[in-house]
Amino acid sequence: MSTAESSFAHRGPASKARAPAHGWRRFREDLDTVFARDPAARTTAEVVLCYPGLHAIWAHRIAHGLWRRRRFLLARWLSHVARSLTGVEIHPGAAIGRRFFIDHGMGVVIGETAEVGDDVTLYQDVTLGGVSLEPGKRHPTLEDGVVVGAGAKVLGALKVGAGARIGAGAVVVKDVPPGATVVGLAGRVLDRVHDHGERPGIDLAESSRDHGGRVLEVLFEKVEKLESRVSDAALSAHRTAGGDEAPEFAGGEGI
Repeated sequence: MSTAESSFAHRGPASKARAPAHGWRRFREDLDTVFARDPAARTTAEVVLCYPGLHAIWAHRIAHGLWRRRRFLLARWLSHVARSLTGVEIHPGAAIGRRFFIDHGMGVVIGETAEVGDDVTLYQDVTLGGVSLEPGKRHPTLEDGVVVGAGAKVLGALKVGAGARIGAGAVVVKDVPPGATVVGLAGRVLDRVHDHGERPGIDLAESSRDHGGRVLEVLFEKVEKLESRVSDAALSAHRTAGGDEAPEFAGGEGI
């Protein structure tokens, strides 16, 4: 087995059938993907000319083909040019599936040993990065249907299961089960998709352990205390004035 072949030997199911684009059908599929996932897309000409994420994907297919043929310098040069033009940096060694969509695109970085399945969506400023200096698999594997929100960082040779959702700004350093939602800097799993495919609502009490949620919780507690004090003060003033207790103040209510 050659060096180029061995570099892909460790790849999982996400790396199968990663051939370059095949003419009009693949081109049409790319355009249909944009229209399906971006309501701002209006015309084919606009998508072809004005979507840097799409341009980056097209350039990567060519660069990845060169990389597999051991034309490493040419592949890296092409990816460098694409990065300069689109703001998206995809290492030519990364294996990317079909119907991949990068929305807005600016700041997206995808490392050499990253694997991206079919129907995956990334938003701006997403990083699929590595945390190890050792050779071999260093970057994440995203299975089919994963969505990664703006600014999220997925780091290391971990696996994000099919259909998972990574929230904006999340930092993920552990495997994510299929269908899970991950939020926050700690990258906690909040929920899974049930067997029948429905996603339960996020438990706000659980998510309040995040900093933002905790701040809201404290504010709500303060508002409740202030309302209680205002209600008590109004009721006390009414009684001091010698009037009968008005129905709206019964039981401390009315505020």
